[in-house]
Amino acid sequence: MTQQTGSSFARALWMTEGRQGDVIPLLQAAQEAYGYVPERAMEEIAGVTGVPVSEIYGIVTFYKQFRLTPRGKYVLKLCDGTACHVNGSPDLEVAIEDALKIKRGETDADLLFTLEVVNCVGCCSLAPVIMVNDDTHGTLTPRKVTTLLKKIRTEAKSS
Repeated sequence: MTQQTGSSFARALWMTEGRQGDVIPLLQAAQEAYGYVPERAMEEIAGVTGVPVSEIYGIVTFYKQFRLTPRGKYVLKLCDGTACHVNGSPDLEVAIEDALKIKRGETDADLLFTLEVVNCVGCCSLAPVIMVNDDTHGTLTPRKVTTLLKKIRTEAKSS
């Protein structure tokens, strides 16, 4: 977390009028600043708005847009739409989980990879597909996806 990152959330806290209706915009500011909503941010929001931390936690866990844990540098969006599913996305998921030692929705210990399984990425002709951040990789096999992950890890270490 950099000073500048935290300062955007701090600025949002200072600019609020402390109304209960400010909770979601403040949660969005925290997530934008930190990449997730840390417990400390929920406590600060509670202090400014008067909404109990337990209610704020309920909001964070209710809305899918909020995360309680940091995401990796590379977010893997594995498509499990019909075309990808019938062409092997379940096998890709197993290969990714084995290679990274994480399950769907988790981030590896190095904060390098986060695995998400999504309904469709709209590239059915390339099935099965995975998106790595904004880059699409199609016609994958377990071996190809494992090779891709190794390449990304190697490049990340050298940069």
